[in-house]
Amino acid sequence: MALFADRADAGRELARSLERWRGTDAVILGIPRGGIVTAAAVAAELSLPLDAVVVRKLGAAGREEFAVGAIADGVRIVTPSAMEWAGMSQRDLDAVEAAERDELARRTDAFGSGTADVTGRTVIVVDDGVATGSSAAAACRALRARDPERIVLAVPVAPARWQPPPDAIDEFVCPHLERDFWAVGQFYDDFTQTTDEQVVELLRGSAPGR
Repeated sequence: MALFADRADAGRELARSLERWRGTDAVILGIPRGGIVTAAAVAAELSLPLDAVVVRKLGAAGREEFAVGAIADGVRIVTPSAMEWAGMSQRDLDAVEAAERDELARRTDAFGSGTADVTGRTVIVVDDGVATGSSAAAACRALRARDPERIVLAVPVAPARWQPPPDAIDEFVCPHLERDFWAVGQFYDDFTQTTDEQVVELLRGSAPGR
């Protein structure tokens, strides 16, 4: 049996590990698309505002779910060892990155990323899980430029061996650190792909807090 019924269920459980931020000026920033569903549930449980922080994974050629890096606003992360494992050349990476930069720009425009004022506030970055951690690290590094007081990465599940980069993340919250980990989706009964329309609807629902 999976740990979570779906992303919203995971968010409600994750919120219990974030109770100390209830009643503060913290802001929840979800990573689209699936992470927004989890983040929206956290924001609803804790009565905190919700926004998006857009990031794009740089997937291995032919193995798109395996990240060799990630990009966000002003941030680019590449893991050479992952590229070597995937057999990717620099030319392969350049082609993937060009396509993902177009998608990054499209999603930033569609989801209104960056509208929340995070200056001097605790920012809780939420995704539906961590696999390689490239996307989460890129999102958090991009947020550093917006001068938050503290960056917390909160996910329902992650590999037990994964360590957050200290230059990007001040605190890591994860209720399920799993040794037998091969993909985030293995821990969900329902891991259906989230649509753009669902993301926009969830963000609009939090409009007063944005």
